[in-house]
Amino acid sequence: MKIISFINYMIAVLFFLCYSYQLFYIVVPFFKKNKLHKSTKLHQYAVLIAARNEEAVISQLIESIHNQTYPSELIKIFVVADNCTDDTAVIAKAAGADVWERFNRTKVGKGYAIDFLLDRIGEAYPEKPFDGYFVFDADNLLDENYIREMNKSFSDGNRIITSYRNSKNYGNNWISAGNSLWFLRECQYLSRSRMLLGTSCAVSGTGFLFHSDIIERSNGWKFFLLTEDIEFSIHNEINGEKIAYCESAMLYDEQPVRFSQSWNQRMRWTKGNIQVCQKYGVDLIKSIFRNRSFSSYDMTMTIFPAIGLTTLGGIINLFGIAYGLVSDDSILTLLQSIWESASNAYMMFFVIGSITTITEWKKIYCSSFKKILYTFTFPLFMFTYIPIAFVALFKKVEWKQIEHRESITLREVRKNQI
Repeated sequence: MKIISFINYMIAVLFFLCYSYQLFYIVVPFFKKNKLHKSTKLHQYAVLIAARNEEAVISQLIESIHNQTYPSELIKIFVVADNCTDDTAVIAKAAGADVWERFNRTKVGKGYAIDFLLDRIGEAYPEKPFDGYFVFDADNLLDENYIREMNKSFSDGNRIITSYRNSKNYGNNWISAGNSLWFLRECQYLSRSRMLLGTSCAVSGTGFLFHSDIIERSNGWKFFLLTEDIEFSIHNEINGEKIAYCESAMLYDEQPVRFSQSWNQRMRWTKGNIQVCQKYGVDLIKSIFRNRSFSSYDMTMTIFPAIGLTTLGGIINLFGIAYGLVSDDSILTLLQSIWESASNAYMMFFVIGSITTITEWKKIYCSSFKKILYTFTFPLFMFTYIPIAFVALFKKVEWKQIEHRESITLREVRKNQI
C-alpha cells in the first residue's frame, strides 16, 4: 500500500509539473492590460449555424444576430438543418436565415454539417464576398455588440478569434453551473492570459470567427473528429496560425442540466481529445521543438496528460482497494493517501472557481446565493471527470444530440441577476 501511496504522490507531482504554468495564467490579467485596437474597417461576414432539432431555440439566436449594432447589410445568416425531424428549417427561414437541409446518417456530427454548409455557400456565392465566417450553435445568444467587437479584433489582423462564453442557465443546478464556471475560467484565465502574453488561444466549440483564407487553405472544413473545435485549433497551431481572444465579445449558451446529458457531452469531449492526440500528437510535439512554440506545448497539455494521469491514478487506486479487501494488508494508508489527494484537488478547484466567480460576478446571471453555493459544488463537478476519463479510453463514443430547451431572449437571461 505504501507503494501505491508513493505512486499517488508522483502522479500529483506530474500534474503539477504539467500544469503549474496555468497557475501563472491566473495572475497575468491582474498585471497586463489589453492593447488598444488599430483603425477599424467594416467587413462582410457569413454566420454559420449547424442545427439538429433546434426548433425551440434557433429563432432567439437569429433574433440576437438581427439586433446587432454592426451594420445588418454586412451580415448574412446561413443555417444547415442537419438530420432534423422537427421544424428547425421552417423556423430558421421564417426568422430570416438562408437554410439548407442535410440528411446523412453515416457522416454524423457538427464538422460534417459545417463542411456541407460551406459547400452550399460556395455554390450560391461563387464571387466569395465574405471576409470571414462566424460559427455559432443554435442555442447561443449574442450580446448586441458582439459582432462589432469581434470586427475590431479582426481589423487588427487576427485571422482566427474566439470570444467570451457566458451561460444562459448558470443558476439551474450544480451541473449547469459546473460547466458554465469552467468555460468562464477558460475564457478569462486561459484565453485572456494567452492573448495578453502573445501566445495562441484555442477555439471552444462555439462563438468564433475565422478569415476566409483559413478555410480556402484547407479546401473546406475538414475537421470531423468528435471535438472538431480542438482539431481545428491544433491544425492551425501546427501550421503557424495564432488564435486570438476577444474578451469584449460575449455570447451565452445553454449548459446541460441533467447529469446523463452532461456525462454524454463530456464523454464526447474526452474521447475527441484522445482522437486529436492520436491524429496530431506527434506533429504537435515536433512543433514544440521545431518552432520553439510554447503554444504547441500548451495545446499538448490541453488534449492528453490530464486524461492519462487521471486514468492511471484511478486504475492503480482501484486495484489497491480491491487488493486490500481480499488480503491482510491494511488499506488505511491507501485510503489516507486517496483522501489527501482528493482534499488537495478539491481545494485547488475551489480556489480556481472562487477567483473566477469573484472576478466575473456581475457577468454571472443568477442569485448571489447560487453563485456562492456553486463554488463549493464546482470541485465535485470536476471530480466526475475521473470516471469519464477512464471510460472514454475503452468505450466507442458517437456524437449525440444535447437537447436545448432554454427558449429565452437575451433580456430574459439578464433578468436572472437577483
